[in-house]
Amino acid sequence: MCAKEEPIMLWAISRVAGPKFAELREKLLEPHLDYLRSHKKILVLSGGTTADDGKEFVGSLLIVNVGSRAEAQAFADGDPFQKAGMFTNVTITRMRKGQWNPEAAEGA
Repeated sequence: MCAKEEPIMLWAISRVAGPKFAELREKLLEPHLDYLRSHKKILVLSGGTTADDGKEFVGSLLIVNVGSRAEAQAFADGDPFQKAGMFTNVTITRMRKGQWNPEAAEGA
């Protein structure tokens, strides 16, 4: 009999861009991307969120696989974007893995 596996704990981190976002984005983009790459073992998905026209960034969404809300918060807090105060609101919500179809995002 196999040992019971711990359930996957996914956390959605939704962040709303603040007034300094556009000003600091280019300056901090490479450190931000380096940070994300350094956490590829826990980072399930990440991307900037945009206005409906797709031109203006309005925030970001990240999904991480970590063991607790505290770990998700620590991951978010370590991001250079967040350290620089680029967001007015950060929401961390536990979620279950439901449908998973990464092929549907191809070409997006």
